[in-house]
Amino acid sequence: MQGITSLKDIPSPPDNCAVAIGNFDGVHQGHRKILHVLVEDARNNNLFPLLLTFHPHPAKILAKRKIELLQTIEQRLNEIKKSGVQMAIVLSFDHNLSQITAEEFIRTIILQKLKAKKIIVGDNFRFGKDREGDVTKLRELAFRYGFSIQSIPPVTVQGSVVSSSLIRKILKKGEIEKANTLLGRPYEIEGTVIRGKSRGKRLGYPTANIHPLNDIAPPGVFISRVGIGSKKFPSVTHVGSKPTFNEKEVMIESYIIDYNDSLYKKKLRVFFLEKIREEKKFETPEALSLQIKKDLEQTLIYFQKQNFQS
Repeated sequence: MQGITSLKDIPSPPDNCAVAIGNFDGVHQGHRKILHVLVEDARNNNLFPLLLTFHPHPAKILAKRKIELLQTIEQRLNEIKKSGVQMAIVLSFDHNLSQITAEEFIRTIILQKLKAKKIIVGDNFRFGKDREGDVTKLRELAFRYGFSIQSIPPVTVQGSVVSSSLIRKILKKGEIEKANTLLGRPYEIEGTVIRGKSRGKRLGYPTANIHPLNDIAPPGVFISRVGIGSKKFPSVTHVGSKPTFNEKEVMIESYIIDYNDSLYKKKLRVFFLEKIREEKKFETPEALSLQIKKDLEQTLIYFQKQNFQS
């Protein structure tokens, strides 16, 4: 997959490309529909499937506001790669790019540099200076310059129109099952193990304290899997501020079942599967330890059922 690049350094793909354009944060069910259409259409019409995305998120430049993303750029590209897209270009979104008109963007970047014969976007796609371009403008340009366009309508799952912004809101509420349904897979964060205060160890459940690369971690206690290298281990993950110990800093900590090796400074991936409970304050550390035991029992039952069903 192609890395972050400037306008002048866009690589030359093969002639006759089908190009999907968008931010694709989360690579959720709606994005997956676009990617599926891109790959299938390219295969059926002898085109090269290429994706163009942006980093940082355009909202950070255009609206000058903080936006909490569902994925790091590396996570986004790894998920896109699974779809069968043969090249993904991450275009550096800066002030200069934001000043390019919709027509200039299509003519100079999409047609001249990427040699697109077909463009595939979501129905709500906006592009160009001041977000002047939309699907209607794209159809107008397609007629003028001789390429084809396909717009993909929003995907609805369980009555909700799937969008990255909706998934962000759901995750911040800790509603992991709903978020996973809209994503089409378990929500994942990645981070490095840092030193904690060893409270979990004293309670009988040593945890890996994780400094995340991701912007969003759902609050609560969860059944999870922790990826260490190429292996995944059953785990219980807590995201919160440890109110039992009157702490305010939000931490992410995972108790990894049947894993005893040192994890300090190692990079882990945490996959959130099911919510066990909300975080709460316990009267004593011993009461918390008893609750953790119950959380672990529920987690073990979950994985036993998963193995039985598989």
